[in-house]
Amino acid sequence: MKVKQLSIFLENRSGRLAEITTTLGDAAVNIRAMSLADTSDFGILRLIVNDVEKGRQALKDCGFTVHITEVIAVEIPDTPGALGKLLVSIEKSGLNVEYMYVFVEKILGQAIIIFRFDDLDEAVRVITKAGYNVLENDKLLSM
Repeated sequence: MKVKQLSIFLENRSGRLAEITTTLGDAAVNIRAMSLADTSDFGILRLIVNDVEKGRQALKDCGFTVHITEVIAVEIPDTPGALGKLLVSIEKSGLNVEYMYVFVEKILGQAIIIFRFDDLDEAVRVITKAGYNVLENDKLLSM
């Protein structure tokens, strides 16, 4: 139920994001979701891609620092308050959300939220017990 994500460390300077996306495109790696967090000097780009190993290698070959991290993808109703209900369940369990971002596709009135937790196995248990669907990697990438 875990999804592999590319985490790329990059300097906060003009052209770096274009270089990453062009490199992945040239390698025929499709970006499915992304999140960029930055400071004045550097950023962390997080990507869900259709081929993690191919993407990692293409970026490493261009000199980028790339790590593969695991996250989970949770399907929730695309309605007001749905995310809040999920987050209340997570908070009651004592789990801490390290970061989250939204997947770019919506399926049949559902939204997909990508989460990183310090304990992914416990997060999967808590979230499924609360009645939410945690997507498998293959299902997520086939959307």
